[in-house]
Amino acid sequence: MASSSHRRRPRPDQNFEWRPVRGPLLAVAAVAAVALVVTLVVAFRPDGTAGAGQGAADRAVSAASATASPEAEASTTATASATPSKGSSASSKPTASARTTPTASAAPSAAPARRAAAGTARTPSTTTAPAAGRIRPGASYQGVATSYDVGNGDGACSFGPTDDVMTAAMNTADYETAKACGAYVSVRAASGTSITVRITNECPAPCAVGQLDLSQQAFAKLAPLSAGRIAITWSLLSPATSDTVSIRYKTGSTQYWCGIQAIGHRNPLARLEVRTGGGWLALTRTGYNYFLSEQGTGCGGELRLTDIYGEQLTVPALPVRPDTVQRTGVQFARH
Repeated sequence: MASSSHRRRPRPDQNFEWRPVRGPLLAVAAVAAVALVVTLVVAFRPDGTAGAGQGAADRAVSAASATASPEAEASTTATASATPSKGSSASSKPTASARTTPTASAAPSAAPARRAAAGTARTPSTTTAPAAGRIRPGASYQGVATSYDVGNGDGACSFGPTDDVMTAAMNTADYETAKACGAYVSVRAASGTSITVRITNECPAPCAVGQLDLSQQAFAKLAPLSAGRIAITWSLLSPATSDTVSIRYKTGSTQYWCGIQAIGHRNPLARLEVRTGGGWLALTRTGYNYFLSEQGTGCGGELRLTDIYGEQLTVPALPVRPDTVQRTGVQFARH
C-alpha cells in the first residue's frame, strides 16, 4: 500500500473547495471597495479637506480589516497605503485653496485702508501755520543798545520820513532781509526802565546779533547818551493801535513791473501774495522792504498779507499808483 507521502495531488477538474485562498481574496476586495467609496465621498464633500478624507479612509479600512481573516492583513495594508494619493489629490482641489486665498489677500487690502484714513487724519487745516523768523513771539533776547541820529526818520525799511522818533535799527542777522521791518519791540535796560520802539532801519556790522541801534531820543530814556553802550533785553510786541494797513506801490511801478509795500501792520509781515489765474503767488521780499513782481504778475490786483502768527488778510484790488499810500481798512489781530 502506498505511503501517504506519495499521494497524488488532485486534478484541477476535480471538485475541490479552495477556502484557504478564496476567503482572504474576497475580504481584501471588500475592504478595498469600502475604503475607496469612503475616500471619494469625503474628498468630494464641499467642506472636506485632505486631512479629513485621509482620516475617514483610514477609519474605514480599519473597521473593514477587523472583519477580515488574518490572511488578508497584508493585502489590506497595501490597499490602505495607496489611499493617501487620493487624499493628496483632494488637497489640490479649489475648495481648499478658496478658503486660504481670501485670508492672504485680506491683510494687504486692510493696510491701504488704514493708510488712507491716517492720511485723511493728517490733512492740514486751512489755518496758516505761524511764519515767524528769527524774532519769535514770546521769546526774550539779550544784547546791547547803542544810539544814532535818525535824521528825518527814514531808513532801510523805506517807510519814508517820519516825526516818530521812538524807532530803532535792527542788527543785520535779526533784520532778516527786512522781515523785522515794522516790528514793535519792548526794550528793557538793567535799571528796569523800558521803552517801546518800532524797527525802521538796519544796523550793519559791527552791530552784533541781538544789538539794537536806538534813536538818540529813545536811548536817552534808558540811559544818558554819554553811556554810549548799555546791556538790554528785548522782546516782540503786538501793540494796540487804531491804524490800519496801507499799501504803497514803488516809484516806477506799472502793470508790467511793480514793487509792493505794506505799511502800518500791527505784527511783522511774513508774506505778501498776489492773485493770479492759478491761485496765490508769493512775491520775493527785498532788503529795502518791497515785494517785487518782476513780470508784472498781480500788479494792481487782489493781495493777501500774512503775519508771523499765520493770520491772513485779503486786500481788494488797488490801482497801481506809484509812491502813493492807499489805505485798506484791515488790520491784524492783537496777540
